Amino acid sequence: MAENMKRDWTALDIPSQKGVSVVITGTGGIGYETALEMTRAGAEVIMAGRNKDKGEEAIKKINKLIPAGNIRFEKLDLADLESVTAFGERMRAQRKSLDILINNAAIMNPPQRRVTKDGFELQMGTNYLGHFALTGQLLSLLLKANKPRVVTLSSIAHRSGVIHFDDLQSEHQYKPMAAYAQSKLACLMFSLELQRRSDAAGWGICSMAAHPGISRTELIPNGSGKNSPAGIVRRVFGPILFQPAAHGAWPSLYAATAKEATKGTYYGPSRMNEMRGYPTVAKIAPQATDVKGASKLWEESERLTQVKFV
Repeated sequence: MAENMKRDWTALDIPSQKGVSVVITGTGGIGYETALEMTRAGAEVIMAGRNKDKGEEAIKKINKLIPAGNIRFEKLDLADLESVTAFGERMRAQRKSLDILINNAAIMNPPQRRVTKDGFELQMGTNYLGHFALTGQLLSLLLKANKPRVVTLSSIAHRSGVIHFDDLQSEHQYKPMAAYAQSKLACLMFSLELQRRSDAAGWGICSMAAHPGISRTELIPNGSGKNSPAGIVRRVFGPILFQPAAHGAWPSLYAATAKEATKGTYYGPSRMNEMRGYPTVAKIAPQATDVKGASKLWEESERLTQVKFV
């Protein structure tokens, strides 16, 4: 699969996205850079996030850089299924189809266990279940597009992830990084299972996963806090070790736009054990390829979110 990939692919290689519509979750970091480049390439971009002020500030910045761009903000709180449902209803009322969905937004390592409005552990609820529900809400629009793509963000952390079906919401034991790893493993398993289900049902969806390596974003400070051990590492070593967020967005952008991108594939950076570099096919941990586990997770996700993919 990697043979057809340009070795040094960057955002400059994005083909024209004129006439293409895209929903991107998240207004900062990788989400912002992804929205910026999709707008630059001519796409109609809907940037979705929970913080209206932050979202509109991001839109202002992008409009300043690309005055002729077609981008707007829509309110979406992935930690609130009611908000996800309302967003889906608005999109279905406003438009006839959707070409690309990029499930990007995330929260990482809150020191204490917190829950979403629906009672899910915050990382599992925001990073995975919110995006599962969102994809289901937008499925009818995706099915009306020509060659629709769904890109779901995972992480290097998925390698240490385990799906604890007996404690999916970390109620009995909460370890911040273990909960994050579980949520990102779930995202990758979802992406692969969505492709299997699309192939079986003839949906025509191209589902791919991507990860940004280790990038300079606000994910760690926003989650763990600036003075946490992870926050201190990010502050001290970030400028040296972490790649710019713009580069971290390349794997997502490749999956979303490259003609060579292959369905059911996982993309990430090419160097330093996938921590930085140009996009390439990333390694999938063995537990992410558990087909029975993925099917079980899907059914449990439908039950928890009350969203069915039909």
